[in-house]
Amino acid sequence: MRTLFFLLEKEFRQIMRNKGIVRLLIIAPVIQLILLPLAADYSVKNISIAVVDNDHSTASQRLIGKITSSGYFKLTGYTGSYTAALSMVEQEKADLALQIPAHFEKDLVRENSQKLYVAINAIEGTKANLGGAYLSSIITDFNDQLRVDWHTTGTATTSDAPQITVAASNWYNPYMDFHLYIVPAILVTLVTTLAAMQTAFNIVQEKESGTIEQINVTPLKKHIFIIGKLVPFLVLGIILFTLGLLVGWLFYGIVPVGSFWVLYISLVDYLFAMLGLGLLLATYSTTQMQAMSLSFFFINIFNMMSGAFTAVDSMPGWARAIVQTFPPSHFIRIMRMVVLKGSGLSDILYDLGAMALIGLVLNGWAILNYRKTA
Repeated sequence: MRTLFFLLEKEFRQIMRNKGIVRLLIIAPVIQLILLPLAADYSVKNISIAVVDNDHSTASQRLIGKITSSGYFKLTGYTGSYTAALSMVEQEKADLALQIPAHFEKDLVRENSQKLYVAINAIEGTKANLGGAYLSSIITDFNDQLRVDWHTTGTATTSDAPQITVAASNWYNPYMDFHLYIVPAILVTLVTTLAAMQTAFNIVQEKESGTIEQINVTPLKKHIFIIGKLVPFLVLGIILFTLGLLVGWLFYGIVPVGSFWVLYISLVDYLFAMLGLGLLLATYSTTQMQAMSLSFFFINIFNMMSGAFTAVDSMPGWARAIVQTFPPSHFIRIMRMVVLKGSGLSDILYDLGAMALIGLVLNGWAILNYRKTA
C-alpha cells in the first residue's frame, strides 16, 4: 500500500505539473457539454419546401399558410412549374416539393376528393422520413378542418365530405436504406481520425524524443519538413478511403452513382484541411497526451455537429454558422451528393472551395506557429 501511495502521488504530481492537460481535462468537457446538446438536436426543423401551386385558390393558399406556419417548414420556392420545383430539390435548395394540382378547390367541392403529389429528397433518410410525416400530418389536419367546415356550412354526410390524399415518392434513396445515408458519413469520420490524430501524434513524438531539435538545427527548410510529415498521412488517408469504399460495396452493396475521380479530388482537398488541423494541434502540444486530448475534443464536436448523425439544417442559426467552418461537414455533404445523386464537380464547387480555404488557413496558421515555437 505504501508503494501504491507513492505511485499515486507521483502520477498526480505529474498531471498537476502539466497545466495544459489540467485545462483540457476540465475546460474541454465543459465546452462540449454546453455546446453539443444545444446544437445536436434530433428533432427535424427548418425543412425547405418548394410549392407548385397550379390552382391559386383560397383553399390552396390556406394549405400553404398552414404548412409554413407549422414551425417545421420554410418556403424556399413558390412556382407554377413542377420542373422548377424539382430542380430546386436536385440543387439541394429544397428538401421537399409539393405540387397542388389545377382545380384543387373545385374538385374538392364537386368530386369530394383531390390528390397532392410530394417529391422528397431522401438522401438524408431521417430528415426525409420526418419531413414527409410532418407534411402528411399537416395535410391531414387541414383535411379534417375542411370536413368540419363542410358539415358546419351544410347538411352533407360524412361520406360527402372532401377527402385529400397524398402521393409521395422518395428521390435518390427510394427504399430509404439507412446504410446509404450513414456509411459515407462514417467513412468520413474514420478518415478524420486518421488525418487529425496521427499527424499530431507523429510530430509530437518527435518533440518527446528530442529529435525535432536536431532537425531544427539542420539546413532543412521547415516547409519541406512539414510536407515530409504530411504526405505519408495523405497517402494513408487515400488508402483508408479506398478500403472504406470497398467495404461499403462488399457489405452494403453501395456503389457511388457519381464519378470516383470527383470523390478522390474531394478527398485530397479534405485531407489538406484535416492534415493542417493535425499539424496545428501538434504545434500547441508538447506531449502525446495533450495531442490526444486536443484531437478528441475536436473530433467529438465534428462527429456530433457535422451532419454525420443529425441534420445540420435542424440546428440553430449560430450552430449552422459554426458548422460551416468544419471541413467534415463539407466532405460529408459531398460524399452523399456524389454517392447518392451522382453530382459532379460543378455541383460541389462551394464545398470544395470552403475546404480549400479552411485548409489554407489551418496550414498557414500551423506553419507560422511552428516557426514561432521551434
